[in-house]
Amino acid sequence: MHWPVPARSLRPLIPDPLAIDTYDGVAWVGITPFTTWGLRPVLLPAIPLLSESHEINVRTYVHLDGIPGVWFFSLDANNPLAVWGSRLAFHLPYFAARMSTERQNRTINFASRRTHHNASSAEFEASWTVGDKLPQPEPGSLVFFLIERYCLYAARKDKLYRARIFHRPWPLHTARLLTCRSTMIESQGLPSPETGPLLHQQGDPLRVQIWPLARVR
Repeated sequence: MHWPVPARSLRPLIPDPLAIDTYDGVAWVGITPFTTWGLRPVLLPAIPLLSESHEINVRTYVHLDGIPGVWFFSLDANNPLAVWGSRLAFHLPYFAARMSTERQNRTINFASRRTHHNASSAEFEASWTVGDKLPQPEPGSLVFFLIERYCLYAARKDKLYRARIFHRPWPLHTARLLTCRSTMIESQGLPSPETGPLLHQQGDPLRVQIWPLARVR
């Protein structure tokens, strides 16, 4: 789910020297619920149960030295190991949450409630239907701008880091939102979106590789 927002509203939440990435002068904020499985360090096997997690993130888009990437405002997960490991290894703002997901034919239900100690409250509950497969987005299009990102940025103690990400292009489908109740964006101190979201559904499982963080500032 993506909504257009004024770039100035995001600036206080993003460290310098990261530049807020815009499309036709407009910044975007997104909410992405998903499920991971088979999560493991390189050369080690995945551990059943511990390698699976439902997650939801709130994100925007930035660039540094001409390299576009993702800036995460928050990432919630129902797997304590994923929360701990990602905070430690990637300096990302992960939070523990209770989550559930269910799929009935082409309808998906996803719910999350943050339970992390001393963290701001944040909830999400939505249902949507999965539609037809979409063609790969063209470079220069809005969808390409939002979807095709191959690094993430993170910060810790005034230091800035970048991690490279590799995967094949996202297999997208159309989606139609049935219901949605969320305070994920509001938990960042941002105003509630005034319009419905631009919505896409990932069509097929996707294997993702993430490189270790490298300091860039």
